Amino acid sequence: MPASAIPQPIMSALDLADASWRAHLIRGLEAMAQATPAYLPTLASNNYLPTRNRLFAAFALPLEKVRYVLVGEGPYPREESATGVCFMDGAVGELWCENGLSKAVNRATSLRNFMKMLLVADGQLQPGDCSGQALAPVAAAARTNGSIRTLAELQSNLTSHGFLLLNAALVFRPHVAPAVEARAWQPFLQTVLAALADRPAPPTLVLWGKIAEQLKKRPETARFAQVCAEHPYNLSFIQHDGMQKLFGPMHLLRAG
Repeated sequence: MPASAIPQPIMSALDLADASWRAHLIRGLEAMAQATPAYLPTLASNNYLPTRNRLFAAFALPLEKVRYVLVGEGPYPREESATGVCFMDGAVGELWCENGLSKAVNRATSLRNFMKMLLVADGQLQPGDCSGQALAPVAAAARTNGSIRTLAELQSNLTSHGFLLLNAALVFRPHVAPAVEARAWQPFLQTVLAALADRPAPPTLVLWGKIAEQLKKRPETARFAQVCAEHPYNLSFIQHDGMQKLFGPMHLLRAG
């Protein structure tokens, strides 16, 4: 199915992607249109998150700089929070408050648990105690010990390590189940992964949750090293040994 069959509002959203991705993203959209012809026209006529043309915002990272592909579930179900970048909550500015994590971080459950996992991996929290009382001295120290202070800095640290921060479903609509949405986007993600698999050193695939883990069944992922975990909205994610070993050495909470 030609690119001309892709609705113009969807095509316009490609403007936020780096030029190195454009041809691959168009092929991915064409694959979606071939598999489910009504999906993209229906989506273009609906209200969905993320807004402000940020559907492909994650692809601002050039293809050649991708070292990890992190796949979550879907956008946060709040307009101010959904940014088009996996688990980067647009409602969060400051990461810390006087007594621990900021109120905005605590509201963004996945981000909160991800930060706690990083603090455990860094030895700043004990695995069995991530309480507010334990976080208070960590937050106080963050003001003077070279820790990052904002979500924008955390996102910058992730992208500087080569993380492409995707979701299994690139959109959220309240009347469509995330698993259903994700199935429609599978041909798109397969095309993205195929482009990355063709590189001399394919990136590592990091899959969070059962919806993202469906990608393990796709032949395009066979050449990727893979690390899987429960979705970070689960408290058990904080203690996930594989995630601590992957992210711990990166020291993502330290300012560059």
